[in-house]
Amino acid sequence: MGSKPFIFGVATSGDNFTDREKETARLLHNFRHGVNTVLISPRRWGKTSLVKKVCGLAQSDTLKIVYLDIFSCRSDGEFYNAFAVAVLKQTSSKWEEWMENAKLFLSRINPRISLGPDPMSDFSISLELNPKNDDIDDILQLPEKIARKKGYSIVVCIDEFQQIAEFKDSKTFQKRLRSVWQLQKSVSYCLFGSKKHLMNELFEKKSLPFYKFGDALYLSKISDPYWVEYICGRFEATGKHISKALAEKICRTVDNHSSYVQQLAWLVWIQTNETATDQNFEDACQDIVDQNTPLFEKQTESLTTYQMNFLRAIVDGVHKEFSAQDVLHKYQLGSSANISIVKRALIRKELIEIEKKQIVIPDPVMRIWLKRELSLSFN
Repeated sequence: MGSKPFIFGVATSGDNFTDREKETARLLHNFRHGVNTVLISPRRWGKTSLVKKVCGLAQSDTLKIVYLDIFSCRSDGEFYNAFAVAVLKQTSSKWEEWMENAKLFLSRINPRISLGPDPMSDFSISLELNPKNDDIDDILQLPEKIARKKGYSIVVCIDEFQQIAEFKDSKTFQKRLRSVWQLQKSVSYCLFGSKKHLMNELFEKKSLPFYKFGDALYLSKISDPYWVEYICGRFEATGKHISKALAEKICRTVDNHSSYVQQLAWLVWIQTNETATDQNFEDACQDIVDQNTPLFEKQTESLTTYQMNFLRAIVDGVHKEFSAQDVLHKYQLGSSANISIVKRALIRKELIEIEKKQIVIPDPVMRIWLKRELSLSFN
């Protein structure tokens, strides 16, 4: 068998990318018409796959895409460096050209450039950053200057954008980005990230500079019919069979969560000889929990007793009114004042979120794991 019928844990493309037609069309329209976009959704819902798909469709002689992931940037200096390198590299077809652009547009910054064995791909630029305003503005204006010189438009896609909230003096930094970016005529931005609560805060708080920066696109879950057709189709294509009912069960078990649907379907597929059975499904469920257990243990090992008790309450079906006396008492949550402290801490750790005024555990496999763990520890 050449290729895997189901892909998870990496950005998917081609046959492995299912549905999202509406979002693809809207994002493509924004890219082509220079509309800034903010893309918000939980982790592993296929944001990166969607953006990469649209980048492929949008790239043309008149529209260039620059893509960067700033997850590892810990300061504004590191951000400027990553931004300049991505823009220079991805707007030039040969390294002489990006050298020329670096010298032309970043002359005041005096970029130090070191080449590796293959100059086109192995080169690094370190910018002698002087925090003077005009130097920084030169970097932020770089895509606009290149676009004008070349006569095309540029879309800059920045993944893990929520990282900027962690920088020192982040608000000043955000102001600076916004003030330069919003005036650019030939460049638009697609900003997205995997920490939903931080992204929401950056773009929805009136007091923050990126409030109403662009068209906000909230990814919803891919619905059952698409997934079922996709799962059954991938089984058939590889000479195996799965019933619609079992494919639906896969979706339900992991809440239509893109990455998990692919992973669970893959684990069922491995177990299946010809036709998938309930036993194959049970074994695969056991498997997906086991595979993710080390991650869940790491995410929960530092939780306080109160925080664990709070999660236990949710797993038991409590989704609101945690301050009610019987809930406080039954789950040993301390005082009602304690509830908001526990809630904030768990939201920050991305272990819970608020959905339609109810508090939920967004990770469906973690829910199954917690149920198992907590029933063991409380029995």
